[in-house]
Amino acid sequence: MGEGKVRRVVTGHDQNGKAVVVMDGPAPFLHLSPGRPGFWSNDIWRTGETPARIAAQPQEPTLGPRRQLPQPGGSVVRINCIPPDAGALDSAAIAREFAALGNTAASTHAGAGRHPMIHRTETVDYAIVLSGEIWMVLDDSETLLKAGDVVVQCGTNHAWSNRSAAPCMLAFILLDGRYEEELAAKLR
Repeated sequence: MGEGKVRRVVTGHDQNGKAVVVMDGPAPFLHLSPGRPGFWSNDIWRTGETPARIAAQPQEPTLGPRRQLPQPGGSVVRINCIPPDAGALDSAAIAREFAALGNTAASTHAGAGRHPMIHRTETVDYAIVLSGEIWMVLDDSETLLKAGDVVVQCGTNHAWSNRSAAPCMLAFILLDGRYEEELAAKLR
């Protein structure tokens, strides 16, 4: 995987219902961040509902504006490359980063400034470390993750901090979620 060159192979069905490859090549939606050199995010696939629609010839679902979150009832699969931390971002840079993600409301840095990119989303996220290592930063704790580790992120306040000398590659699967009412009241 070069800089954002994630090969994506998508299957479907031919006119007789036989399984075929319908797309094979670089995933077309690549997000780069001028404020974070070396960071890239490649959306692999998005669904808009559960159960997901399965078409014989799937259409490209990743084009359009950058969306950090899945649509209601949907999912997002993406690969991110997080470079080594390169110093703190100021408030304006943090705002620009979350605006570029299409989710300015996610940032919780003002209230919990443990990391410039700390945020919370109402999703269940599966994060799989593909290569390198990264620290998962939570409200009051941190956990070192290495290649092969998997995190199940249940709508918690978090950030990713790469304190190594090499980039960290992660796969993310985000599922739309809803906080239980009691928890939602605590988070407001």
